[in-house]
Amino acid sequence: MSEPVRPTDGGRSATIETPSDDPVTVAAALRPDNTSSIRTDAASGCVRTAIERDTTGGLASTVDDYLVNLGVAETVAATARLHARPVGAHNENGAPTDNQPNNTYETHE
Repeated sequence: MSEPVRPTDGGRSATIETPSDDPVTVAAALRPDNTSSIRTDAASGCVRTAIERDTTGGLASTVDDYLVNLGVAETVAATARLHARPVGAHNENGAPTDNQPNNTYETHE
């Protein structure tokens, strides 16, 4: 996990730690939005994002955008978990089932 962002020239910073059922997936979904002033990592059941901006208003705007993106990423990850089942898992009638161990998953509507 990265260290908190420390402003070097009087800027503003925030570090946001959010518990997550799937922090690796959520952090991966958020990383494309990272800039040179945003770092996102996953560890210990949390998504941790450090943000640095030059102004308080810029920091507030970036945090607001980040929180919206975080909500979307958490919702998508939860929906994917809800609809995922092991690939190739079928009962004796050939119907798919979720109770057979397998580490490969596919999603279904």
